[in-house]
Amino acid sequence: MGNRRGALRTTTVSAVSVSLIAAGALVAAPTAQAATGIRFVDIAGDGGTVLKANVVTPAGADGTRRYPLLVLPTSWGLPQVEYVAQAQQLADSGYVVVSYNVRGFWQSGGEIEVAGPQDTADASQVIDWALAHTPADAGHVGMAGVSYGAGIGLLTAAKDPRVKAVAALSGWADLIDSIYSGRTQHLQATALLDGASLVTGRQSAELRQIFDAFYSSDQAKEPDLIAWGKKRSASNFVDQINRNGAAVMLANAWGDTIFPPNQYADFYEKLTGPKRLQFRPGDHATAELTGLLGLPNDVWTDTARWFDHYLKGADNGVDREQPVRLKSRSTGGYEGYPDWKSVAATEHKIALAGTTTLHTNVDSGADAGVVFLSSVLDQLAKAPPMASLPLLPRRWAAVWQSEKYTAAQRVRGTAALHTTLTPTAESGTLIAYLYDVGPLGVGKLVSNAPYTFHGRTPGRPFGVDLELYSTAYDVPAGHRLALVVDTVDPLYVEHNPSGARLTFSSPGHDPSYVSIPLGEQ
Repeated sequence: MGNRRGALRTTTVSAVSVSLIAAGALVAAPTAQAATGIRFVDIAGDGGTVLKANVVTPAGADGTRRYPLLVLPTSWGLPQVEYVAQAQQLADSGYVVVSYNVRGFWQSGGEIEVAGPQDTADASQVIDWALAHTPADAGHVGMAGVSYGAGIGLLTAAKDPRVKAVAALSGWADLIDSIYSGRTQHLQATALLDGASLVTGRQSAELRQIFDAFYSSDQAKEPDLIAWGKKRSASNFVDQINRNGAAVMLANAWGDTIFPPNQYADFYEKLTGPKRLQFRPGDHATAELTGLLGLPNDVWTDTARWFDHYLKGADNGVDREQPVRLKSRSTGGYEGYPDWKSVAATEHKIALAGTTTLHTNVDSGADAGVVFLSSVLDQLAKAPPMASLPLLPRRWAAVWQSEKYTAAQRVRGTAALHTTLTPTAESGTLIAYLYDVGPLGVGKLVSNAPYTFHGRTPGRPFGVDLELYSTAYDVPAGHRLALVVDTVDPLYVEHNPSGARLTFSSPGHDPSYVSIPLGEQ
């Protein structure tokens, strides 16, 4: 517990720094572009709460013509000028753009509700205001946003049928599967959100209770935590989104340490209307960052094309392109697929033979890195977290390896672990890592995921099925893939009692394996 609190304090300080640096950069960068056509206004949100907003209209708009409307809620902890550069570009191409500071942050009123009912009601109130005070067209309304704004946009599309198109960038569809996947608290990610909101906003009493319950690891509070998250997850309202018919574009990064890609892919498969799914290298919101600074950016270019087609009726071909677009972490090109299921052409199983017992409570050296930093290094320098597999202490790390591959392997999609586990305690945590291992035994992290169990009978085996985070990664010829399992990682909270052990086995009637999704060679 002491280590976890220390990590929390360190990460919270980092959260504050990241938030303030990002905010400062976004305030400074668009100044030159924001000189004309922008109005700063107050909009009454739900219950009369004041929302600080800015409005950009097309040049020459004189009230004789109506324009498509785009509403952009701000990201978590960032000020209302976050989207100024993009808003100006979108207005120049014929949109009325209203971006606003979400309630509870910066100068907007109220308290942080984390995309609760008041936040979606606020978004609808902003649409009402825009239709009454700008030359916006009520029949052509869209929403876009990064991170927090993405989540609010998706939820509003479920609640407000006026929203005809959404671009949800680096967001979430399932909040619990994002920060509590595998029943494991994502410590650094949550502490980052907590710290940023303490500096830039006003937490509601409910939110403070949720954070405290999250850190406490009190299983009695888990049902309330899950129920709270479901109310704030678009995946729980997918039928309403489908019924309203909004065209939904989802974009995220492979290494997003706050909202991992799996939950977006699962949500995408449930959508029945016009849809698009894009994954690129990077971490949370890093793929969109240059666009927020007014620089050329693939994500924002695709966002503009999405709205041009579904709000303006432009025949730009976006509806005829392969709807699933991926960029590998290893190569620079985009790949197109008709659906998510087609990303993996085949599956290759690596047997996890034998019986291995791990001692818990010690970090083996196999880690998923540091929130933001590690995935950004992978994005910019193709340098993911690494570990020397021969040096990993087998007392605290279980290691299985494939044979050397004679040809390059294109890992595409979601690897999955299946094994039999026998614990010595009723609770425990394991973290699975998939590595690309070179000739010298140095492994580069391909994917990972945590898994926590509670209420198990000590000494009684049970089956474990765990999906690792989806990815696109090319393994060179002459390399191996390796699965490593240990019990401690700085990204997550671990639930192993002191002195507990975990035994992995592969019974003849139910052999253990890791399934690797492979794309076409």
